[in-house]
Order: sequence, then C-alpha cells, then structure tokens
Amino acid sequence: MNEKAIDIQQMEKIFGNMVNVMDRSKNDIYLISEQSRQSFEEMQKELVEVKESISHVIIEGDYLDDMSRYSRKRLANVSKDFIKYSEDEVKQAYSAANDLLVRVSINKMEEKQLRERRDELERRLAMLLTTIERANQLVNQVTTVITYLTSDLKNVSVALETARHKQDFAIQIIQAQEEERKRLSRDIHDGPAQMLANVLMRSGLIEKTFVQYGPDKALLELSNLKEMVKGALSEVRRIIYDLRPMALDDLGLVPTLRKFLSTISEYEAPLTIHFHSNGAERRLNSNFEVGIFRLVQESVNNCIKHAKTDEIWVKIEWLRDTVNILVKDKGCGFDTKEVKDKSFGLIGMRERVDLLKGEMNVISKIGEGTSILLRIPLDEEL
Repeated sequence: MNEKAIDIQQMEKIFGNMVNVMDRSKNDIYLISEQSRQSFEEMQKELVEVKESISHVIIEGDYLDDMSRYSRKRLANVSKDFIKYSEDEVKQAYSAANDLLVRVSINKMEEKQLRERRDELERRLAMLLTTIERANQLVNQVTTVITYLTSDLKNVSVALETARHKQDFAIQIIQAQEEERKRLSRDIHDGPAQMLANVLMRSGLIEKTFVQYGPDKALLELSNLKEMVKGALSEVRRIIYDLRPMALDDLGLVPTLRKFLSTISEYEAPLTIHFHSNGAERRLNSNFEVGIFRLVQESVNNCIKHAKTDEIWVKIEWLRDTVNILVKDKGCGFDTKEVKDKSFGLIGMRERVDLLKGEMNVISKIGEGTSILLRIPLDEEL
C-alpha cells in the first residue's frame, strides 16, 4: 500500500512538473505572438504611409511630365527661331528643360524605390501573419492540454483507475476541441478580421479621396465602407450563432433548426431551404440535440459551399426509438469514391454520428445532386 501511495505521489509530481513546463512554454509562445503582432501593426502603418507617398509621387510625376512636355516644346520653338530670342532666353530654355529632365528622373527613381519598399512590406506582413496564426494555434493547443491536465487529471489516483476507459474518449474530445478552435480561428481571420483590416485601409482612402476628388467621390467610398461593415457584423453574428444557438436549450431541436435554416436562407439569398418535420416531436437529452443540430448544420453548410444550388431540402422523421434525417440538394454532386478519404467535413460528421451510435449514408452523383441520410437511435438517449 505504501509503495502504491508513493507511486501515485510521484505521478502527481510528474504531472505538476509537466503542467509547469507547458505553462511556461505557452507564455513564451504568447510573447512571440505579441511581439510579432506589434511588428505587424507597425509595418501596417508604414505600408499605409508608403502607399500614400507613392500616390503623391505619382501625382508629382504626372505634373513633371506635363511640365517637361511643355518645356521641350518651348525649347523646340527657341531652337527653331533662335534669332528671335536673346542669348539669355535660349540659355534659360535649355536650363529649364534640363532641370525638368533631372527632376523627372529623380521622381521615377523615387517611385521605383517606394514600390519596392511596398512589395517588401507586403511580403513581410504575410510572413508575420503566418507566424502569428501558428503561434495562436500552438497557444490554443497548449492551453487545451493544460486545462485537461489540471481539471480532469487533478486527482491522479482516480485518473489512473479510469484511464483505460477514458483514453479513447479523451483523445476524441481534445481533437474535436482543437478542430473547433481552428475552424473558429479561421472563420474570424478570413471574415471579421480581414474585413476590419479593409475598413481601416478604406477609411484612410476616404480621407485621401475627399482631399483629392471632393465630397461626392468620398461619399461613394463611404457607402461602400458601410456595406463592408454590415458584412462584418453579419459574419460576427453568424460565428456567435455557430458557437452555440441559445434557442436549442430553451425551445428544443425542431424550432431551433427551423429558425437556423430560415436565417441561413436570408443570409444566402436567393437560396431556399425547405424544412419538414414528420411525427411526434419531443425533447431529447442536451447532448443528442446538440449532436443532431450540428449534423444538420454541417450538412447544410456543405451544400452551400460545394453544391452550387439554390434549393436545399431538410426532412426529419420521428419514430418511436429512432430519428431519421435527410439533407438533399440538386446541385453539382460529386464522386463519393474520390472525396471519401479527403473530405474532413464528412469525416467529422461520421465521427459525430459514431458518438451518437448512429448511421450515415452519402449518396451523390456528378450533376445529379447529393443526399445525406442520417439514422440516430434514441434508445441510448432514453
């Protein structure tokens, strides 16, 4: 008994050291991320300044080109009728033409240098953005592992007794959490973050447009900016709704699905989603309702992304001990043999169906649409 207790204490010490090391590593990665983010913001400011300088140089270059053409024309007239002009006037014409030629050359060189600096900044910004994304992913992964170790495995003696039963399920939970974090990070980066960056750039452009072209042109750019902000707001609301629809706990599966599909139809107009629920609807265990909702959500999202269709059908059939779900479209379809091992969306859906002890069949042909059939037994839930 003493030896066993000592072993458990040693295991707890090992786990404690592991958590401390991972926590320090997470802080180091976070520091790298923040330093990269600061450099990214500074380069963004410099990029804006460089682009403004390029605009000024181009305007100045156009002015110098006009003046140079006028000077050459003046010089040609003087050279042609030099008898009519004094020696000082001839020298002045030659000097003016030569001075403008030098200024044009300097202007072109300055524009070239600014463009090269702009291209270099854009390349470095892209590299920094990649570094920031990778650092954030690592921080999320380490945080998830630390949380898991410090909460679920705090009592090592209990964890050791049940580890054999928990191992497979715990790995699935961690993988699902990480995939969801990656998806959320990607959605925010590709959606609101990108739109907000564009808003920042466009706001500077509006100021510049107002100065150079007047209020009418600036109002047009402002109208475009408002539409961009509306799009960012809609994307943020969609992401929040995807995280956890609150109506699922309050109203249940069918009303939440009806509201969700109606909202998707509005966002994806002219898309029409037909929804039908047959049989006696009833409330299920929260895990089952969430699992079924996510399956329908992923199926509909796949139709929107890949099917190229303007109509989707979602049908739910309630039986005594089973719920059957059909999600169908008449889009472009695909070869199920080619994407079977490559589609992470379908793989994730199959894993979720397996957790619910259900069955999933995908029927699709190129040019004939796709049907996803789901059968979820309710005997486990009951």
